[in-house]
Amino acid sequence: MSDNGELPGWTHVYSGKVRDLYVPSKLLEDDDSWTGDPMHLSPVVLVVASDRVSAYDTVLEPAIPGKGAMLTRLTHWWFDQLPDVPNHLAYHLDDRLEKLELPDVPAVVADRATLCRTLDMFPIECVVRGYLTGGGWKEYQQTGAIGGIALPAGLSNGDRLPEPLYTPAWKAPLGQHDENVSYERTVELVGEVVASQLRELSIEIFERAAAIAEGRGLILADTKFEFGADRTLGIVTLADEVLTSDSSRYWDAAAYATGATPELRMASFDKQIVRDWLAANWDQHVSEMPPTLPHEIVAQTAARYRELLERLTASA
Repeated sequence: MSDNGELPGWTHVYSGKVRDLYVPSKLLEDDDSWTGDPMHLSPVVLVVASDRVSAYDTVLEPAIPGKGAMLTRLTHWWFDQLPDVPNHLAYHLDDRLEKLELPDVPAVVADRATLCRTLDMFPIECVVRGYLTGGGWKEYQQTGAIGGIALPAGLSNGDRLPEPLYTPAWKAPLGQHDENVSYERTVELVGEVVASQLRELSIEIFERAAAIAEGRGLILADTKFEFGADRTLGIVTLADEVLTSDSSRYWDAAAYATGATPELRMASFDKQIVRDWLAANWDQHVSEMPPTLPHEIVAQTAARYRELLERLTASA
């Protein structure tokens, strides 16, 4: 699934739906005793964000031009806004990083690559919802709750929730669908202490990010985080992409305030355009393969990603 092939000095070890992972080739060459996952051997990993786009747990065609670079830049910007939240950027290795004699990051991927520490990732997708929308809205219509958490009656699509909700999911292996789970299930998966830390950190980061977005005329409707354990210190560490157009829903605050129909007032700066088009044009019961995205959907999505990046980072 990698769209990069091998990079000089780096060995490709894994591809997810939208990211490709590499470790230094020298580490593998110098240690011929390793078996299994090479990420357990390497203290660092090069994460390369591709231009691939996914929806409904499916990688779509064609890719969104410039997406990988935009999401990488936005993630790095958010890390800068959250300096007290431990993250996986490799410069936290300090002098240990110099001793590794790492290869250079190839220029061909430099604008969409992040050098990270390898973490022991928790199998939890930490979803925080500030507004009632998307899958949460569908679940509320059916049950009056989200993730088993009861909500007031009479809410409408797009309404602000009384308080941010933490609705975690289990991270399924590649090719399988993630599964919404209860908080109690996360305790079973990672233990009570870590489960509590994941919930508290997720809500805290969401609230801080929502306030920053609000100052730029944006609403952070919902987002998802991923965390891992630092292999040296053991602390819970923020990883992967953070508060990007792919992992979050952002709305235009001025449009939202008009009180128009949800479709108009929730002007999205994310891949909702792709989701909506796919929902209207793909019956998964009829065809396993999704249709090709039309040019105008690709162009609109790229433009919305770009506008979000510019609005968030312009005044920083």
